[in-house]
Amino acid sequence: MNLPKGFLVTSNDQVVQLPPETDNTDDDVIGARVALNLQRLRSKRLLSLDALARVSGVSRAMLAQIESGRSVPSIKVLCKIARALKVSVAAFLEHRECEGVSVMPARDSKRLVSASGAFVSRALYPYDTARQVEFYELRVSALGEECSHGHGPGVQENLVVAQGALEISVNEERFLLSTGDSITFYADQPHRYRNPVDSEAVAYLVVTHPERRD
Repeated sequence: MNLPKGFLVTSNDQVVQLPPETDNTDDDVIGARVALNLQRLRSKRLLSLDALARVSGVSRAMLAQIESGRSVPSIKVLCKIARALKVSVAAFLEHRECEGVSVMPARDSKRLVSASGAFVSRALYPYDTARQVEFYELRVSALGEECSHGHGPGVQENLVVAQGALEISVNEERFLLSTGDSITFYADQPHRYRNPVDSEAVAYLVVTHPERRD
């Protein structure tokens, strides 16, 4: 039996059609992500395709193609749609639901507490997604300390003391920081945070990974 391309005969002599071939290209990934986010953002605002076309200046046909994943919009077109929906262009490229603004109530923040309870780290960014840059609030109790064996290769830490004092040790070299002082160092080596005084220390820490981790 001569079958057209895209069909085959199964072991029980049934003729079935194969799914269309797809190339897992960057355009496919971006197009799918933009399509999902556009549909989500438009639906959230209770806008029809016709209504969005009117406020954005992008044709209904083009919006339909983008939302179905059949077309990847240019930056110019995406900017028009973003302005109409009052979101950042980046909101269309996110893996998770995001509109360019994310408010995190303090009570919902992810906190990590050391075994002794002397060191508390609070994530000041959406902790449920991997990212290249992380931001933390650190609290070290009076005379408390926390040690780290080191993170992955190339990871950097940038810390500023907001209250009290902290002694930072990097490979046994010690640096005493007072309120307002800051330090940057490669954190892929052993390091320690120690509060040398009898009152709580508060610091803010930015951790930068050498490449995006999603």
